[in-house]
Amino acid sequence: MKALVAELYSGSSDRAVNFRYALVAFDLITVIFVIVTSFFEPSTLVLALDLTFGAVILADFIARGWIEDQRLRALLRFTTWADIAAIISFLAPIVTGQALAFLRVLRTLRLLRSYELLSRLRHDSKWFREREDIILAVTNLIVFLFIMTGLIYASQVNINDQINNYADAFYFTVTTLTTTGFGDITLNTTWGRMLAVAVMIFGVSLFLQMLQVLFRPPKVRHECPTCGLILHDADAVHCKHCGETLHIQTEGAI
Repeated sequence: MKALVAELYSGSSDRAVNFRYALVAFDLITVIFVIVTSFFEPSTLVLALDLTFGAVILADFIARGWIEDQRLRALLRFTTWADIAAIISFLAPIVTGQALAFLRVLRTLRLLRSYELLSRLRHDSKWFREREDIILAVTNLIVFLFIMTGLIYASQVNINDQINNYADAFYFTVTTLTTTGFGDITLNTTWGRMLAVAVMIFGVSLFLQMLQVLFRPPKVRHECPTCGLILHDADAVHCKHCGETLHIQTEGAI
């Protein structure tokens, strides 16, 4: 049984690949659920779905820990603690009878698992390898947006009357990141202002990085056998760094 679970989580068979992609899809559904339910008051249905999601995440967490060779090292990973917090937030109604609102934001941290998917796609997909830079830049920005939006929502809801749901927090995050700053939503607490500073500093950097990747000339990944330079022009014949002749596979000019 342990060998089967290990094969599903780290094997190269089609069944294992489909299983891991299904887990990523579940993580995305989890985040969508968190966003959608932020617009509604907790209900019996929402609490039932909380318990269902929590049970699945707990099963996934136990399975990963079971096949982990270095459990102590795994325990030090940020994603491990994000999963623990998510499990607690989903299963809290069993003990408290209601969801722990201040922990719900931590569920969005499961988006960090998307980087595991990127690692897998790098190995599986030629299409992904050709567009890795832009996909990674967009992923970094999206993950940052959702995590910061979650933090702002959790810290301001019921405190700031301008932020009543996840959409308000997302709107503030985007306007702050793009430095538009309409001023219709502001964060008045010290903690809120520090979050706004973090959005401006790190978010603008990620946004500019994405724009840089989008508008720079397209490159192909081909390691130079002499100097190791990886990125080259699509029609390059020689390495710009050392002058070595390159043999880049190409379909030719259109």
